[in-house]
Amino acid sequence: MSHDANTNTNVSFLQKVIVVLGGVVAPFFVVYTLITPTVATKTPVAVIDVAKNIKPLAVVEVAPDRSNYVEMSGEEVFNQACAACHGTGLMSSPKIGDSAAWEARIALGFEVLAKNAIEGVRTMPSRGGNPDLTDNEVTKAVAYMANQSGASFTLP
Repeated sequence: MSHDANTNTNVSFLQKVIVVLGGVVAPFFVVYTLITPTVATKTPVAVIDVAKNIKPLAVVEVAPDRSNYVEMSGEEVFNQACAACHGTGLMSSPKIGDSAAWEARIALGFEVLAKNAIEGVRTMPSRGGNPDLTDNEVTKAVAYMANQSGASFTLP
């Protein structure tokens, strides 16, 4: 009988060791399997999910103080925002001074040209790609370019 009691004690002790080791090894294995693929990419999955989940619903941006802002002339706007394309003919844009390329556009009228420049048309982005330009600055640039290309629009 004492042999059976000793065996039961050994089995019981072994079961406890297995349970304790399982309790330590199993979570370690689970964590290791979850982290290993993300370590290779150097971007932990948990970080990506958290970043998506805590992203704000809206962002409030304060408009810059324009109280001391001095509007640019049409030529200044052309040099700053328009010359990259209209100075070179990039993406089939009419080059400033090329009256043949501007003729059909000038025929549309100043209001249509100004609206297209403000809103964007075909491959030209709105405001020539500079969202900080005012409507007035854009229309000045349109008048400047068109007048350099054969129009006689009155500058706004």
